[in-house]
Amino acid sequence: MTYRRWFVVGAAVAVVGALLAAFAIFYGNFSPRGYVQDRYNRAASRDIGGAAVAYTSSKTPSQVAKEVTDAWQPADQYVDGSGVYLRYDDDSVVILPIAAGSVILLERLTTAYPRYHSTVGSHWGWGRGSTVRGGGPGAGK
Repeated sequence: MTYRRWFVVGAAVAVVGALLAAFAIFYGNFSPRGYVQDRYNRAASRDIGGAAVAYTSSKTPSQVAKEVTDAWQPADQYVDGSGVYLRYDDDSVVILPIAAGSVILLERLTTAYPRYHSTVGSHWGWGRGSTVRGGGPGAGK
């Protein structure tokens, strides 16, 4: 009877593993970066240096932001007339309007925060993975 139970548990684990593998094959990367890379058009001419990798969409920034945030909830989000700024643990997704839709810029936080600080200011709080120190006296020392 004990062997039968282990066989059933082993078979269940194998089925779950197969389902996860199939999901990974069909749905690609499991990150906001992967989501953008899989769904939008690469636009290397709009890259910002080597740091911000550009993609485009014919949709408005708010439509693109809804798609991205429905799939991947950001740690922080800031929206103003210039665009939509999404902060994740390690990455940023910045969606700006262009004449024919939107440009979507993927960038590591280490370069995105200094680039967009004048816009997002203190609106982008800091969660895990942040290299910014803060807090009261003696914090982070």
